[in-house]
Amino acid sequence: MKKVMLLAAGLFFALGGAFAQQADKQPVKKIEVNGTSEIEITPDEIYFNISLREYMKGKNKVDISTLEKQLQKAVSDAGIPKGDLTVENVYGNNFEVLRKKKDPAEFMARKQYRLKLTKLDKINDILGAVDAEGIENTRIASFNSSKMEAYRKEVKIKALQAAKDKAEYMLAAIGNKVDGVIEIQEMNTDNYSDVRPVMYMAKSNMAGEEAASDVEVKTIKIRAEVRAVFGIK
Repeated sequence: MKKVMLLAAGLFFALGGAFAQQADKQPVKKIEVNGTSEIEITPDEIYFNISLREYMKGKNKVDISTLEKQLQKAVSDAGIPKGDLTVENVYGNNFEVLRKKKDPAEFMARKQYRLKLTKLDKINDILGAVDAEGIENTRIASFNSSKMEAYRKEVKIKALQAAKDKAEYMLAAIGNKVDGVIEIQEMNTDNYSDVRPVMYMAKSNMAGEEAASDVEVKTIKIRAEVRAVFGIK
């Protein structure tokens, strides 16, 4: 019985001490702010889609392999590495051939390629070396940068610095100072957007027409935002 009473007394004093500590503990003074940063860069990786299609030249069909060889040679002559030209898709439509029981030789295959470029200054020469009737369409697929990870790191650092600067000048206005960081949270990071130029198109019915040569690649915007909690002195 004495042991039970002693245990109960010990528990009472332990709980009492804990409550007293909580009562004496002052709330943490803190400030919570958001910091943002955005930079614009010029992409050095441009992914360009080129679609080729077979077509009839008189009674003879110009097949996809002939057009592909022309494209491969044009890319090589432009000094672009072979590995930067890849097959994106292979497709075709033989519905009319089957429905009307036409000669299967009239089936027109199509093939889409993706070409990686550092800039667009060579694209006119490349397209000009391929049979214009065999080019179904071309377009810019996307932009990127070979230094994207470094840029993302830079913009995150600047966003965090912006958050600290904001906390400092807000506290200075009321005679206080920042007393270390309590919490940092990333928000809307690792995202970027681009404003693409007018779609660059070339179709088979454009034979003899010169493609536009003044297309400029616009900048990519990389943005980061952080939420930071700082202590107050």
